[in-house]
Amino acid sequence: MKEYFAFQWHITDECDQRCKHCYIFSEDSSRNTDAMNWNQMRDTFYNCLDFCKVYGRLPYFYITGGDPILHPDFWRLLSLLKSHELPFTILGNPFHLNDAVCRRLKMYGCQKYQLSLDGMRETHDWFRKPGSFDCTLEKIGCIKRAGIRSVIMTTVSGMNIKEIPAVIDTVTAYGADVFAFARYCPTSEEKDTGISPKEYRELLDTCYHIFKKYEAEGCSTYFNKKDHLWTLYEYEKGIFKIPEDAKDGIMYGGCNCGNCHMTILPNGDLYACRRVQNSKVGNVYQDRIADVWVCQMEQYRDYTKFEKCAKCELLAYCRGCPAVAGGKSGNFYAADPQCWKEVI
Repeated sequence: MKEYFAFQWHITDECDQRCKHCYIFSEDSSRNTDAMNWNQMRDTFYNCLDFCKVYGRLPYFYITGGDPILHPDFWRLLSLLKSHELPFTILGNPFHLNDAVCRRLKMYGCQKYQLSLDGMRETHDWFRKPGSFDCTLEKIGCIKRAGIRSVIMTTVSGMNIKEIPAVIDTVTAYGADVFAFARYCPTSEEKDTGISPKEYRELLDTCYHIFKKYEAEGCSTYFNKKDHLWTLYEYEKGIFKIPEDAKDGIMYGGCNCGNCHMTILPNGDLYACRRVQNSKVGNVYQDRIADVWVCQMEQYRDYTKFEKCAKCELLAYCRGCPAVAGGKSGNFYAADPQCWKEVI
């Protein structure tokens, strides 16, 4: 198991955007927002520490929402993290950032601040709200001046797939420290990513050559190949090779669901993965996370159930994205709809 265990912790649903691909408001844009109170946040924090103590893991928190900075106890929570000398990452919006706020985040131990860019100006602002594109790019410098790593994340769908090369050019020009993309995860069976396997492989091929060009030029942006289908692409290109000393039954890479992360929602619900809509495994107000891990979470570690991946030599390294597969079919173990590999 990996040394660090990641908790994606949604402390509030409160947000000043209503993004068209948001999981929170995907089926009900006017639903009431949830938020933890201070006692619930404190108890949740120590529940997470208890889990890590039991299983010998180091906790890493991804504090998010909604926009977590809108929670009235946001800074109080960061003070609690600092008192335990725990670094963290914020996944949030750009609108409430300035130099003073970013310096304060750094003081409390923030290592990275992740912003989203879901296309060029017209497309991104359609997904999110007018002015969001320019504000996001402006705040990259604000984050960096404070000594925090700026991360730009793109959610790829059929709506913006042709704009990804331009997005890469833009974020590198603005000096983002990290860039990554992942696919839109359908939130119900009638929705779809709108991307064929052939189109997605072509995107990876295009991005691979763009990344190599920038790396050769000495570009400081790190291109995080987050989507596990990058493993399949690099395997076919001969860049990734299966280690000769690999042991059967060990998961060396691929989807971390069931291995080293869980998601906590503002109502206390504990999810195996936030992107897997039906993956609730408990509630932190009622359950000890350490118990949930060996009971309810076990269903996400039966790798023989993968309908396509279990027949593939890359099972221990890839597995595509079960969340995208589950969003399309309702089955976590179904074939990734963008996987182009023929498996007999």
